[in-house]
Amino acid sequence: MTEKLVEEVAMMRVQAPEPLKQFFEYIRYGYMIDNIVLIITGTLHERSVEDLLAKCHPLGMFDSVAMAGLTIAKNVSEIYRFVLVDTPLAAYFQDWNGISEADLDELDIEIIRNTLYRAYLEDFNRFCENLGGTTWEAMQPLLEFEADRRTISITLNSLGTELSKDDRFRLYPRFGKLYPEGQALLARADSQAQVRAVADLHMVYRRIFANAANDPRKTLEDAFFEYEVYLNKDSFNLQFGFAPFYSYVKLKEQEIRNIIWISECVSQHQKQQANHYIPLFER
Repeated sequence: MTEKLVEEVAMMRVQAPEPLKQFFEYIRYGYMIDNIVLIITGTLHERSVEDLLAKCHPLGMFDSVAMAGLTIAKNVSEIYRFVLVDTPLAAYFQDWNGISEADLDELDIEIIRNTLYRAYLEDFNRFCENLGGTTWEAMQPLLEFEADRRTISITLNSLGTELSKDDRFRLYPRFGKLYPEGQALLARADSQAQVRAVADLHMVYRRIFANAANDPRKTLEDAFFEYEVYLNKDSFNLQFGFAPFYSYVKLKEQEIRNIIWISECVSQHQKQQANHYIPLFER
């Protein structure tokens, strides 16, 4: 299913003129970040780069020259230098984002991932804003939601860890419905109840948290996925913009997750759980 999605995206990319071609690249940057973090993590644990490349998401693969450079990398330092020179992610690794080569020797991989995602989402948001028109009208709520979801997730995952509140705050994307007042409150949160209190200040996130709390079979992540599906379906109601390409990929990814969930339930003889997926379209 993933291979089919990649083929479809590749077909659209080949036919896309600028600036749509660059828009497709921004869609791929998120997968590139996940792939690079996967390779860095595996290299720290002395896994071969060839084995790690096989586990990478194909939408986030680099061109053939860049991939050749990765396959000959022998350590994290070489991977770091490769990323700075030969990939579109170079700008997100610059010192102003707080990542240096020394950081890659530590096991704070999620901090690195979130720092890169912060820079990426802010850059994507600026790109869509500059495009303006229907693209910005549809992409603004989608990107704001992604920024806020990551902000809430970072906060919840950092509770009870050694991550300082100042470092937590620096990982938040600098836009979204929670920016800036909500982010300032979340940065100081010490418990899940305090996070919920901040979410309750915004009707959308109050409903998402309530949706998860009222259904014991549903996690907060499930509730976020449900709202993401709603937003992406809504983007198809606007014409003459680029947002449907973004939403098409996101909805396909959710469709793949649904089919995998159903398959796992069948495989593990838990068919009674098979209906607990995120529906894309009402029957």
